[in-house]
Amino acid sequence: MVIILAILEVGINLSNRNIFEIKFYTDTKNPLDADLRAGFLTALESFTSEIFNDDINVVSLASFKMVCYTEIIRLPLSEEENNAQTLIYYAIIEKETETEIVKKQLKKISNHFLNRFPLNDIFTKNKQYFNKKFSDRVSEVLGDLKLKTEDRFRSIF
Repeated sequence: MVIILAILEVGINLSNRNIFEIKFYTDTKNPLDADLRAGFLTALESFTSEIFNDDINVVSLASFKMVCYTEIIRLPLSEEENNAQTLIYYAIIEKETETEIVKKQLKKISNHFLNRFPLNDIFTKNKQYFNKKFSDRVSEVLGDLKLKTEDRFRSIF
């Protein structure tokens, strides 16, 4: 029997800058700055790619997990050959949530995001722009994965 629990938050970082964030459940006791989290994930991604020649997959904490999916993007400018930057898609999930299911959804979100927005917008627009234009699509992709078990039951009745 597969136990599927909730995705609490989803975000997208462009290198060390958070460009999209949607929280389905908030913890007001311990809010974490999105750009601080972006810097942490970027540093972790750099470390794993440099040392292990690999991408980050799941970061496990005491109460939660962070599932990550990365894409390298670059503007097609010949004069700037080294303009590659990492897009890190992440989901903060309940500890027992199935990570492979979440990773699959992050890949879908990545496909939608890269098809929806031109690279120039991804490099230049701010977080409010992406939150306004992309939140509904993320909610649609995640479906009831964004609901905790008790909220799923409430939505049925």
